[in-house]
Amino acid sequence: MVRPARAEDSGALSELFGQLGFPCSPTDVVERLGSVADLALVVALEASVRGVITLNVMPVLHRPAPVGRISALVVAANHRGLGLGRLLVAAAESELALRGCGLVEVTSNVQLEQAHAFYKAAGYELTSYRFKKELAAAPNNSSKPTPLRGAA
Repeated sequence: MVRPARAEDSGALSELFGQLGFPCSPTDVVERLGSVADLALVVALEASVRGVITLNVMPVLHRPAPVGRISALVVAANHRGLGLGRLLVAAAESELALRGCGLVEVTSNVQLEQAHAFYKAAGYELTSYRFKKELAAAPNNSSKPTPLRGAA
């Protein structure tokens, strides 16, 4: 039921990301799936993708183990309340633990109060604020970052 996303899921993923407020074309999805080193998991019912969760693993200097991040989670509007989100979160937590993460973080838009309640019910606690600033970047954010000073 839960599996890694594949290129042939691009139409469904495009639709789901649109429901989350991040419109993108199926072509964009295929390109990003091929260029992103992180993981996207989908939940399928009757061979149709009904939800997606995207994960990142971040080694950080200030923690003894990498930090896992849920960067996106969306279940199709007409399939919410069936436990699919809980399945995706459980699969994500297992995958992040297998990748050595000692902590899982998730960010959620301040306006999405139902999502906040979902994460609290799943055992997550509110611990910080998240600030953002848009930067000019290469198309699809596909450029390789410049190493920080002092990095090898």
